Amino acid sequence: MKDLRIVFMGTPDFAVAILKRLVENNYNIVGVITAPDKPAGRGRKLNESAVKKYAKSSGLHILQPTNLKNDDFLNELKTLEANLQIVVAFRMLPKVVWQMPEYGTFNLHASLLPNYRGAAPINWAIINGETKTGVSTFFIDEKIDTGDMIFQAELDINPNENAGSLHDKLMIIGSELVLKTVASIEKGDIKTIPQIETKNIKTAYKLNKDNCKINWNDTIDSIHNKIRGLSPYPAAWCTLINGDDELDIKINKIEKEYIDHSFETGLIISTKKELKVAVTNGYIIIKEMKLPGKRNMDIKSLLNGYTFKENSNML
Repeated sequence: MKDLRIVFMGTPDFAVAILKRLVENNYNIVGVITAPDKPAGRGRKLNESAVKKYAKSSGLHILQPTNLKNDDFLNELKTLEANLQIVVAFRMLPKVVWQMPEYGTFNLHASLLPNYRGAAPINWAIINGETKTGVSTFFIDEKIDTGDMIFQAELDINPNENAGSLHDKLMIIGSELVLKTVASIEKGDIKTIPQIETKNIKTAYKLNKDNCKINWNDTIDSIHNKIRGLSPYPAAWCTLINGDDELDIKINKIEKEYIDHSFETGLIISTKKELKVAVTNGYIIIKEMKLPGKRNMDIKSLLNGYTFKENSNML
């Protein structure tokens, strides 16, 4: 059995769950690397990453470099004498960092690689209508998410699952896969296989305003998948035209209804209790929506204080 000295790198809640399992299983975490504190909110108070908050509460040694190639950081990293590095939801590492430990640097990625390499694998799996996804561990190399595979675990995607619930499920099986990977490295029986490159590999592009916008001319299933794939964060959006109002709104929860109709695409049909949008082959029934400057609201509460005029529509 190898005596492991581990440096863990990560930033969001997803990474916290994995770090917590390593600590609970008594692995020797000699350092935690996470993002620098960032100002947030109206008061611009410095906000600590989720990983930093957990690491502080667990008494772990924390590093927050702004530049991963900085000599001071690299020297401090070397003094930790880590022989294994684990990366979960962090940023791209320079070669001088990932090649430093004796047993390598491995990453946990929330997809079944080689599909959905990139920044938002959970979102894009749902947006693209996948019925299965999973998690993968692999050793880091020069490119993004291309290194030799170690282990994978599959998970079904339910038809109405959103990115938030899938995130939480992948976080749990990801924790198990990291423990399995570390145990194999510890025993010295680790085996890897190269990722198979094909022409049809799907990419998990970084989310931005353009690719989060709803296209009401898409199929009813594509619209449904986009909205649930971006819920609860960052949320799919569109422009509401309601009389003289032209508002960018976010839609977080919907249902779909397949039915023939003669309404124009994007037309809003509203009652005192229901709001739906006409699309090809049916309606998108909006269950939760967020107006600019307001909180996310269930549709009945929203309709109590906001009126949709005749011929209002979504663009």
